[in-house]
Amino acid sequence: MTHRHIIAILRGITPDEAVPVCTALVEAGITLIEVPLNSPNAVESIGRAAKALSMRAEIGAGTVLTPEDVRAVAGAGGTFIVSPDTNAEVIGETVRLGLKSYPGVFSPTDAFAAIRAGATGLKFFPAEVLGAKGIKAMKAVLPPDMPLYAVGGANPDNFNEFFAVGCAGFGLGTYIFKPGMGVDDVREKANLAVAAYDRGAVK
Repeated sequence: MTHRHIIAILRGITPDEAVPVCTALVEAGITLIEVPLNSPNAVESIGRAAKALSMRAEIGAGTVLTPEDVRAVAGAGGTFIVSPDTNAEVIGETVRLGLKSYPGVFSPTDAFAAIRAGATGLKFFPAEVLGAKGIKAMKAVLPPDMPLYAVGGANPDNFNEFFAVGCAGFGLGTYIFKPGMGVDDVREKANLAVAAYDRGAVK
């Protein structure tokens, strides 16, 4: 299964919303979907979406703070873990269970700690504070094959700025989903994001 490097972050989604919202995202072309664990009954949402969209999408968890959280997500069928920091125990347990790990980093120290712990990719957060220039400066010393994601302020209007400095993809939070948004609104946002990503990615 190949994916666009767009992670839809569904903070605040409920289990009853999970399948219809995730289905709309997949139909629009976004197949990496994160449910932050500080959402209501997040593990249940992950389980429902993972079952409903098996072979069509990867469903993961965000705001993962402990190895116990990692095990709960894996048990629900989640396939990747996004953490807000570079907790080596969280990254290590993620790797041990065969899940992909995307820890949040802000500095070269964070980035190399995450890489040494086994990270699959790095989540530069908040990207709006680091800016494209900050990410470019750090990329110069990072392994060239390490995927970098701009998260926190990334949106279709600035994808090209981050593509230009070597980012592979993006995490989209409130741009693509807020509690109470209808499925049609999510689909519209997803379509715009996919179109902007495809324009930038082919350059």
